[in-house]
Amino acid sequence: MPASLNSKVLVLNQSYEPISVCSAKKALLLLFLTKAEMVEHRASLVVRTIRESYAYPSVIRLSAYLRVPFKKVELSRKNILRRDGFHCMYCGDHHPPLTVDHIIPRSRGGGDVWENLVCACVKCNNRKGSRTPEEAGMRLLTIPRKPHHVLFLKHYAGRVDDTWRPYLFMD
Repeated sequence: MPASLNSKVLVLNQSYEPISVCSAKKALLLLFLTKAEMVEHRASLVVRTIRESYAYPSVIRLSAYLRVPFKKVELSRKNILRRDGFHCMYCGDHHPPLTVDHIIPRSRGGGDVWENLVCACVKCNNRKGSRTPEEAGMRLLTIPRKPHHVLFLKHYAGRVDDTWRPYLFMD
């Protein structure tokens, strides 16, 4: 199997809502079975058979609406680091080791929620200690928020193809 069939294709629901990412091989199968239609293709690539050549998919849309339960991003250390782009939210450093810091320390009633957890380098985490950022004289580069599942589709895909941008609300 050629490596190019492993490249990623954005899958949209019938309502054009992004729901997942799949391999080009899986996307071609969905297209041939008429379970999906091609929305965008990669102009420079084609898939050839003995007799035919087909456009190489970049974005496909399912033919039937798929009821997807509300997508919830699991609160985990890995997802906190992903949300923050693997950068310390106090100094901006991105060199490991990185930790997860409670903005309002647990000893003061701060919980394990998206809005209270940020990525921090070890130096900043130790400097802040069990104080609030204001008490430690530190300020957050961005205010932490609960992420949307589309953000994690972007991270999973790695480099986002330009044809995906309108469907991932990046324009």
